[in-house]
Order: sequence, then C-alpha cells, then structure tokens
Amino acid sequence: MKITFLGTGTSQGIPVIGSNHPVCLSKDPRDSRLRVSVLIQTDHNQNIVIDCGPDFRQQMLRNPIGKLEAILFTHEHADHTAGIDDIRPFFFRQGDIPIYAHKRVAEALQQRFGYIFSDADRYPGAPSVAVNYVEKGVPFHIGQQTIIPVEARHNRLQVFGYRLENFAYLTDVKSMDPDEMLRLKGLDVLVINALREEAHHSHFNLQEALEFIEKIQPKKAYLTHISHLLGFHAEVEEKLPDHVSLAYDNLTITI
Repeated sequence: MKITFLGTGTSQGIPVIGSNHPVCLSKDPRDSRLRVSVLIQTDHNQNIVIDCGPDFRQQMLRNPIGKLEAILFTHEHADHTAGIDDIRPFFFRQGDIPIYAHKRVAEALQQRFGYIFSDADRYPGAPSVAVNYVEKGVPFHIGQQTIIPVEARHNRLQVFGYRLENFAYLTDVKSMDPDEMLRLKGLDVLVINALREEAHHSHFNLQEALEFIEKIQPKKAYLTHISHLLGFHAEVEEKLPDHVSLAYDNLTITI
C-alpha cells in the first residue's frame, strides 16, 4: 500500500493569504501546505482519496493518476469537500464516481452541489457520483479492499476516520470514545491531526495528538492538518519522538 499526502494544511492552508507570519514566508517547501487530503494506492491497484478539498485539482496535477475508485469523506466542512466539482475528468473517463460518507455529509453535499447529485435537467458537463452511506461500526468494501470507519468528534460534530489494513487516517479530531480507539490497535501507521501548540476547541493540539498516539501505540505516526502556528517544519520535527513525524505535502510512504 502506497500513501501520498496530497495536502497537510489546515483550512486556510499555508501560506495564509496576506500573512507576514514567518512560517508563511518560509522558503522550506515543507512549510507550504495545501488543504488536507491523502491518496491511498492499494495492493489491489485501486486509487482511493480521503477528502476532496478546494486544492483537489492542484493536488491531482502534482500527483497524476489515471483512475479514481472512490472518495471517502471525513465530514462536510469546506476544506474537505469544496473540490468535488474537479472530479469531472475522472467522471468523463469512468462515469459516476463512488463516494463514501455519513448520510448527514452526503445530504450536505447534495444541498451545496445539487447539480452533481440531481438527474433532473442535468448539465452535460456536470459530474455525477454514486453515493454510499458509511455507518458507525460497519466495515465496507471497495473492490477487494476492506475499510473500517472510525468515529470521532470535531468539537460536537461527528467525523469519520478510516482504517485500511494496518493504516489509519484521522483528521479534525478532538475526542474519541474508548470503544472506537480499540479499532486502531495494531497499526503500522497512524495519521492524526495536530493543529498547533495552543489548545483549540475542535482540534487536537500537539500535546493532545502525542498523548493520543501514546494511547494507540502505532509503530509510526504522522501529524497532519497543520497550522502555520505550529511552527517551522524543521524545528518542530526535531522536538518529536522518534516514531512521530510531521507529514508534508507530496510525502509518500509505503506500508
């Protein structure tokens, strides 16, 4: 399984528009972060993307793939969904693109992108999707690949992370029930959000992310959904435990 981090930034991305913060002015390419997303290329020759934010087109141009088996959505916020119109090239080649999401998230997408979901008076250039609902505690399959949803809370909003074999991807997490944490045992790689050092009402800060990693005990962990306020990539990386690293855009790992 090959994992490519398409984006590792928070909702504003880095650099933030108009910001003179030193991290936003950094020349280190690892400090430039598109909105958070990941591409999973499975051992069954499937391409699965988790979240489809406003930088999706740019991410696909950076990391070109010829087909897309599925998009998994964590939740409905714009930095995770606003790029859905840019699935059009895949739709033109493949037909309806399968998406997987909580029913609430699918309904929110239908309200915001009705032309994608409606068959009535369809514009010829509009993409179309095949909607699959994800339910708490119910694994599902994309071809030969089994996917286990893992529920968490983004403040009070329900969000899903996803486990594929011994890899799990979670973002926008602030809390998780102990029963859901059990779904994350025995991981080779865990990806989890770490917004900044200061506490935040709906995201793990760095300390909370490290404490969560300590509870889960993966062999390796990567931090994502990173704000410029966390600091320079190189400086933060030096402070982390040996088995924890900051993810960065276009980082590729193989499991």
